[in-house]
This record gives sequence, C-alpha cells and structure tokens, in this order.
Amino acid sequence: MNPPSPVSGRTENARESARTVKLAVTASDAGERLDRFLASQLPELSRTRIQALVDHGRVTVNGALGKRSYRVESGDALVLEVPAPSAASAQPEAIPLEILYQDDDVAVVNKPAGMIVHPGAGAKSGTIVNALLHEFGVRGELSSVGGELRPGIVHRLDRETSGALLITRNDPAHRALVGQFSGRQIEKTYLALLHGKLPEDSGRVELPVARDLHRRIRMTTRRREGRAARTDWRVRLRLPGYTLVEADLHTGRTHQIRVHFSALGHPVVGDTLYGAPRLPKVGSAALPALGRNFLHAARIKFLHPTTGKAIEVRAPLPAGLVDYLRELARLAGVQRAVVDAAVKPYL
Repeated sequence: MNPPSPVSGRTENARESARTVKLAVTASDAGERLDRFLASQLPELSRTRIQALVDHGRVTVNGALGKRSYRVESGDALVLEVPAPSAASAQPEAIPLEILYQDDDVAVVNKPAGMIVHPGAGAKSGTIVNALLHEFGVRGELSSVGGELRPGIVHRLDRETSGALLITRNDPAHRALVGQFSGRQIEKTYLALLHGKLPEDSGRVELPVARDLHRRIRMTTRRREGRAARTDWRVRLRLPGYTLVEADLHTGRTHQIRVHFSALGHPVVGDTLYGAPRLPKVGSAALPALGRNFLHAARIKFLHPTTGKAIEVRAPLPAGLVDYLRELARLAGVQRAVVDAAVKPYL
C-alpha cells in the first residue's frame, strides 16, 4: 500500500457501511497510543472494535501495519479500513408500549427505564424499535431514514432514563423533525433528583461535552475539543441532602444532563457511572438501591411536521420514582404533601 497523503479528518461519511478513514496526527496528539488516538477521533467505534481492527491488520501508519501500543508522532499518516458490517435488521416483538400521542406523521411513546432505544452492539432484541416494529412496522408506518436498525428513531434516551420519546412515522416527518432538532426548536424538559444542595434556585450549565478518553462509556466536560452544550435548570423541591430539578436541554449531547450535574458536584441519584453512591443515605439511614437513574424525560414540545401546530406531550413521572421521593421525605421528616405538590404537574 502506498503511503497516503496526510489529510485532516475522515474521507468517508461515518454512516457508510464500509469505509476508508485517513487521519493526520497533529502535534497536540503526539505521544498518544495508536488505539487511544483512533478512539478519540472515531467516537462511533468502540475502543474494543478499534483494537480488533488494528490486530487484524486494518490500520497502517505511514504505510506500515500499526500496533496498538505505537505512540503516534506529529505528521503520521494513518489509514483505517472499516469493513462493512454483516447484514442486520430488527425484528418485531410483542413488547408492551405506552403511546402518549400519535397521528399519521408522529408518535410519542413513554420509554421505560432499562430499555434500549434501538438494537446495537450487545442488544439485538427487547428494544423500543422491536416494540415499534410490532406496533407500526408491519404496516410500513415508520420512517426509514435512520436505516433498518433505527426505523422511526429521530432522537434517543439513555438506557436508564425514562420518559417521552418522539417517533416519526414517515420520511418527510423524520427530515422535518431532524431540522427542528438541529435548529434547537424542540423543547425537552427532564426531572432529575440530584445529590447535594444547589446554592441557587435556578441556573445554567454551559460546559462542552466530549468522549472520556480513559473510560469510553463516559462523557466528560474536561476536554477543550468538546461540543458546546447548554442545560438550564430550576429547583422544584429541596430535601436534606438532595435537590429535585427541572432541566431544559438546549442541546442534545450524549449523557448531557448526567455529565453536566456531575461536573457541578451534584450527580443524578442512581447514576454510579458519574459518581453517585450505590446506596444513598438520609442521615445514617440508607435508602434502597434505586436500580436506575433518577432522570425522566417529562415533557417534549415540537412543531407538527405537516400542520406546523405546536404539540406538547408529557410523560407521567413513574410511580417508582414518586415512591422513592416519598420515602426519602419520610426518612428526612418532611411531609408527603410537600413532595406531592412538587411533582403534581408531572403525575
């Protein structure tokens, strides 16, 4: 193979099934291990996947086969051959699905915590997409823009986040709503229970979000090359050692709310990935493990892709989260009515 000309960035769209990626190492990245450098440049590929490609001879450095442990140098020309994945498609499954709103163009479903939105690495069944295909797909009533593994999916929620998920039922609706997401016209409000006492009653977090180079499953606010992200928040309830907030997303970065509040020193309850304790306490009394993150997509508002009418849909706060708040209040000596008043708009 002839050495490639150094270029900046990728030569193929990351959504292509098979592609050749060419990268040039800059002085700021010199000294990084080859596998870690590639992982930082190609966040859509896991580090394990990248290591396998290196081991199978699909990565060259200045025309020679690369090794995982090679320390890249400024000016190195890297070529990564990503083979086409094996053909895959999601299958319908009779999974119960709570539909909060639907018409001929869109639907809003109430995603439960613990459920993945679409099939991917390590998850081929039991997803929202499998349920959607059973509910709508057999009649061809889901958009196809996202591909065979993501019919109808125009945005996502984390696995352990519950709440309102917008679905598109045809391609024009999908493209219109992608435009609204890109233009930040869609309003998304979450409820989150945080550790600690926030000093103000409202605020804004504007910290860039990027992939954590040391733990690939995490995001971080500590890398300069992170993408701009903004979260506005308001306090709804204060309990000893905890704060319940409404959070409005103005951008849709991966793990945005979780990483933003963790960066402030107030991780979401249950979110051990970002520093929350497994067993929260009220004084000396330990609460039971929540088994999920206390993060719920409570409200979504968008313009209907056909009529232009504003549509607002709310997803009720799950009973398990309401009960958790009530138990926290009981242990803290706070009346249940205080909790009920705070969450009333979301029941």
